Amino acid sequence: MNTENQVLGLIELSDYIKAFLSKKTEDYNQDDVDIELLLQKTKIENQWFTLENQKFALQQWADLLTAESINGWLKNYSISKISKRVGLILAGNIPLVGFHDVVSVVLSNHIPVIKLSSKDKYMIPFLLKKWKEFSGDQVQFEFVERLENFDAVIATGSNNTARYLEYYFKNHLSIIRKNRTSVAVLKGDETEEELQLLANDIFQYFGLGCRNVTRIFIPQDYVIDRLFESFIGFQDIINHHKYANNYDYNRAVYLLNQDKFWDNNFVMLKEDDKLFSPLSVINFSRYTSLDDVKDFIAENEENIQCIVAKDELGLDSIHFGDAQNPGLDTYADNVDTMKFLEMV
Repeated sequence: MNTENQVLGLIELSDYIKAFLSKKTEDYNQDDVDIELLLQKTKIENQWFTLENQKFALQQWADLLTAESINGWLKNYSISKISKRVGLILAGNIPLVGFHDVVSVVLSNHIPVIKLSSKDKYMIPFLLKKWKEFSGDQVQFEFVERLENFDAVIATGSNNTARYLEYYFKNHLSIIRKNRTSVAVLKGDETEEELQLLANDIFQYFGLGCRNVTRIFIPQDYVIDRLFESFIGFQDIINHHKYANNYDYNRAVYLLNQDKFWDNNFVMLKEDDKLFSPLSVINFSRYTSLDDVKDFIAENEENIQCIVAKDELGLDSIHFGDAQNPGLDTYADNVDTMKFLEMV
């Protein structure tokens, strides 16, 4: 396969997506109608995948797939001279979450053998078909119901399923991913704009992604109301019935248990040391020493995908609002997929 043509195909795919997203419904051509129908079909089958969230994911990919970003990413790796079959078991917690693995395998000159998530089974095949067309037929891929005849595997699952996957693929070169989440560390002097960007990091995709913030560290004297004020822009989230069901259930449990929590009628804040929080709940803890926060992060490193904080805190963090804007060189579980594919 010709890598240069593959890259040109991705750039054209980016332009294609941007053109679709920029149009009004009345200006759609047949291709645009086909995409819209796939988005609608996905929404009907998986109601977490709203049209807004699906289009947000498409926009993120369209913005990523530029000549500069793709070539800047690839220059750090060697492209395999021999094509191998790489099995992919894709996640489906947020739209297009498995597309990075697919792109990585193809651009490494391997063939992705793809087991789609039942939650996200339409858009990735459509994008691959278009990429193949735009690259002059220089993109190979295969969709399967069961992985067979492969040389390596990249699989994503929960902590429970990961144990089975590790056993099942114990004789294969593999990356097995588990549950992760993200945290935010506030210094206390964040601007209203920064806190509103933090709200994006929390609520985008309803908080279902591993890059969504589920735990916040705040200074000892921090006023909780500041957080609630910054969340107001997402108050309509409670109108989504699946989210509302989670909110109602968790609130009822806390009330029955007489747990202390803060509530603004669409999300709850709970003072809790747990890293993971239930959907519609954000755990927080107060700190007096940043060293305590650093110790917690170090102890839970294997469960943390990213840290949102100011650069000055020295936490190897990303900026507020960037949690759902990873670059091509940002990898799930912080395991370099491209380096792995060099070994296949």
